[in-house]
Amino acid sequence: MKKFTFILFLAFQAVVAQTQFEAKVNKTSLALNEKLRIDFSMNGDGDNFVPPSFEGFKVSAGPFQSVKIDYVNGRGSFNKTYSYFLTPARKGKITIKSASIDINGKIYKTDPITVNITEAVEHPRDANDASQPVKQRMEEALTLVAEVSKTNPYVNEPITVVYKLYFDYGVMIREYRELEKPKYNDFWSQNIEIKKPSAEETTFNGKRCLVAVLKKTVLYPQKSGKLEIEPLTIDLDMEIPTQRRFFGQPIMARDNRRVSAGARTIAVKALPEAGKPDDFSGAVGRFDFKVTPSKTNVKSGESVELVVSVAGTGNLKLFNLPKPTVPSSLEMYDPVHKENVTTPLSGMTGKISDTYTIVPQYKGKYPIQAMSFSYFDLSSGRYKTITSPEIMLNVLDGPAASDEDDRAVAAQPKAKINGTEQFKFIKLKTALASTNRDDFFGSGGFVAMMLLPFLCIPLVIAARRKKEAIDRDVVGNKRKMSNKLARKYLSEARKHIGNKEQFYIALEKAMHNFLKAKLHIETTEMSKDRIREILLQKAGADTVNAFIGLMESCEFARYAPSSDTAMQDDIGRAEQVINELEKQL
Repeated sequence: MKKFTFILFLAFQAVVAQTQFEAKVNKTSLALNEKLRIDFSMNGDGDNFVPPSFEGFKVSAGPFQSVKIDYVNGRGSFNKTYSYFLTPARKGKITIKSASIDINGKIYKTDPITVNITEAVEHPRDANDASQPVKQRMEEALTLVAEVSKTNPYVNEPITVVYKLYFDYGVMIREYRELEKPKYNDFWSQNIEIKKPSAEETTFNGKRCLVAVLKKTVLYPQKSGKLEIEPLTIDLDMEIPTQRRFFGQPIMARDNRRVSAGARTIAVKALPEAGKPDDFSGAVGRFDFKVTPSKTNVKSGESVELVVSVAGTGNLKLFNLPKPTVPSSLEMYDPVHKENVTTPLSGMTGKISDTYTIVPQYKGKYPIQAMSFSYFDLSSGRYKTITSPEIMLNVLDGPAASDEDDRAVAAQPKAKINGTEQFKFIKLKTALASTNRDDFFGSGGFVAMMLLPFLCIPLVIAARRKKEAIDRDVVGNKRKMSNKLARKYLSEARKHIGNKEQFYIALEKAMHNFLKAKLHIETTEMSKDRIREILLQKAGADTVNAFIGLMESCEFARYAPSSDTAMQDDIGRAEQVINELEKQL
């Protein structure tokens, strides 16, 4: 009896020693729009199964429990499995933590599994989705396509990307969400709002189907070379027909799918160097250039508005207008910039202008030199230059600019005679002063006045050299101007709280001019990645992330509803981030 008990004890120990609980996945690398199957299997009948949290995944189906018992040559085997089907929520390496179960009073845990999630693909592979055996394959029934109007444009030539979803008859799309929004690095981008996508009949790959336009974007490439447009990935909730009833009515089943448009590569051509004008500032399209004064006959001290404008179709928001040159006798103030630009699918169209206020001081005729504006004409493939005529400003009255004595006399106050002064000669009390005064010639005051002009010569020379150095410092002057404009547009943004479009345009200009002043970069270099790269070399990561986040918030808020409170918060954040960056830079 003791021997039999001992044998049973050894058998029990062998069974316990061989107990296994492990996790297996059908693949360790998958695309964002593919599904992952994970099985938790054990060779003992366990209880109190605790799955992992599946952080980074969405559980699309499960758990499904299966039990398998086999007898081979008198020996039995037992296997119990819990299965899940998971959908990735983000890209990168995601670790599935341990699951646990109680087998014969002992807790067993699985090893963590790391899965690599890559970019979405156009044709996702089946994940052996056994949870829906009657579901028909949908890879060919759903196709997301990114249609690009032109794959080899010039720099600053508009191209359009239209995302279309093609799907079979019978499929009903309930809702869709953008999981991975494409990043248009090295492009200026403008999304065109689509209020509610509608399906239309069409033909795709030789088969009749339905199509819905989900997204439209206008892009302006900012540099030459091969630029990549990242894929758009969407998550779809839909109903699909699985089978039909006796009278032909379809039986619909709910389904969730992810589809991707795939990445696209754009080969951007540089603008030709042959024939490029010296004053070319990056304008590409077809434009009309005008310089218009509000009046040409004025009085001294009366203001004149000079409007420099460009109208037409092209990259209107991506270049600077030429600046007028006026005589020094005319006082000219910083311009007020206005934009009346719309962006349809064909690209930017409208008008931009700079309005200068000019105030003449003296009488005479003053020429405002002719101005030229150059642009690259896409239709002819050549540079064109438009020159405005010279404008003669006629100041009808006021002091003459060359008569300095008259101006000095005119500037002196008139002598006034009052009642006390006219009877001064008959005062009864006098204050007599000695006639023996020290001679001024040779006195200390005389010597000081003689030496003073010679002492001022080094100061005058130093001041002149400093002024010449400031005038030569083009970069420094640009920086000062950009800093001044940043403050100006911040103030203008605060005035426009309540007017969403004007507010965010002014706030975005303030941030761009701040970057010009501090980082010495131009508008054409202002991609978010470039700004982040430069700022991280000079400022803290938290401040840089706050600044980039504010730029993205401005871009998003221009095309989304916004309240006065949100605008107050954004202007407060902008002032705080700019002040913090000024300290660090």
